[in-house]
Amino acid sequence: MDLAFIITIFLIGFIGSYISGMVGIGGSIIKYPMLLYIPPLLGVATFSAHEVSGISAVQVFFATLGGVWAYRKGGYLNKTLIAYMGVSILIGSFIGGYGSKAMSEDGINLVYGILALAAAIMMFIPKKGIDDIKFEDVKFNKWLAAVLSLIVGVGAGIVGAAGAFLLVPIMLVVLKIPTKMTIASSLAITLISSIGSTVGKISTGQVDYVPALIMVVASLIASPLGAMAGKKMNTKILQTILALLILGTAIKIWLDIL
Repeated sequence: MDLAFIITIFLIGFIGSYISGMVGIGGSIIKYPMLLYIPPLLGVATFSAHEVSGISAVQVFFATLGGVWAYRKGGYLNKTLIAYMGVSILIGSFIGGYGSKAMSEDGINLVYGILALAAAIMMFIPKKGIDDIKFEDVKFNKWLAAVLSLIVGVGAGIVGAAGAFLLVPIMLVVLKIPTKMTIASSLAITLISSIGSTVGKISTGQVDYVPALIMVVASLIASPLGAMAGKKMNTKILQTILALLILGTAIKIWLDIL
């Protein structure tokens, strides 16, 4: 293992975690393709889809932990939303993470492509008036939230993501949760989800621990910095950044699949 390898993996972890802290996602939507394509491009390493999803699962846990810590004050976290969606997504992500061992490389990439495409479409649906809702007036369909997060959890567990790149558009478009509350609460739900997918991946031997550790160190530094930046940014800018990231990733994955 040389210095170029360590620097490459660290920078992937740092950039991905900074953005994930800022826009309220675990970062797998960014780090999955970065880990899959950048190390072989630079000639430092080549990871399989199983290895990438395993590294992502472990790293997402620590990235979201840092993000939630930064958002813990200010009334951004909706505890009812976190409870209903968190329990469902934990069950789903463990099923997906454990079951992914039996899937082919192409199968994992296909699931990732479908999730990214669905998220990209939802991010471009107009979200009028949601940021005019006061935090104390937020209401949502609890059982719809639970069912949707269970489905997201299964798919996210397969690709080693925690599913926030799908949770965020669902919370904005379907459940009508204000942007800042969505970002903070989705980080907390993603943290719970990542426990299921991480346990599933580790118990089936899909984790390469050295790059995972490097990514974790990068996450713990970058994620709180990103969350602090996100608090100060205009919600429309945050939504646009997330939409473009998801769309770009979806296009790249589908080009490879096709």
